[in-house]
Amino acid sequence: MTAPAMAAEFDNVAGWTADAVERLGDRYAIPAACRGSASPAALAWLAEACELSAGTTLLDIGAGVGGPAAWAARRFGVRPVLLEPMPSAARAASRLFGLPVITADGTAIPLGNESIDTAWCLGVLCTVEDKPKLLSEIHRVLTPGASLGLLVVVAQDNQIHNTPDGNHFPTQHELNSLLASTGFTLLEQTTRPDAAPLSWSRRVEEVTRAVAARHRATPAYALAARQGERLTRLFSEGRLTMQLLHAVRRPR
Repeated sequence: MTAPAMAAEFDNVAGWTADAVERLGDRYAIPAACRGSASPAALAWLAEACELSAGTTLLDIGAGVGGPAAWAARRFGVRPVLLEPMPSAARAASRLFGLPVITADGTAIPLGNESIDTAWCLGVLCTVEDKPKLLSEIHRVLTPGASLGLLVVVAQDNQIHNTPDGNHFPTQHELNSLLASTGFTLLEQTTRPDAAPLSWSRRVEEVTRAVAARHRATPAYALAARQGERLTRLFSEGRLTMQLLHAVRRPR
């Protein structure tokens, strides 16, 4: 069962974000829908690492409101398929971008074996308890040699307390072992760039203010805000880092 704080953060806020974007305008959609994890520089690194090109089928696992997939479709001409377990987030992605969305969990992907060219999983692995099952499912649906782009919040050690509800941050050693044991070869890794252009940041902030103005009195908003505050504190203390990884699927 999804923790209430996780539902607030990834489902309620997703629907509110779509509402705010529809009021403010289309140019707010991609920055707002990448809130929290992705930025233009991070997406560009992953896109180039995975060698995205026109016509490539890109599966975005845990796609949220669909910002990264929409960005990749507009910049590279990929054919995105979004997988998102939260119903409001799935509806928000469809509303904002008109992309195909499958409402399902990444640990049971309803797609055929070796049917996907490339996959992204951004800011999701740390929210999944059964990480081997998630990565094994991604391995199953990718073609041999296909790329997997990951954005992962990595813990510096196993002694982190008061983490956001529903989060299970892997250490670097655990992450390396997980990838190797589920059939992936890690090719490259870098720390996610922090900076985003002012034009991008400004639009994110406007949408954030619009959501707060309408919903800050609700219990779900308070839960989501507490999740964000815990995460920000752990980053500021140096207990967590956000990493970009490019791996490829080994043949079975």
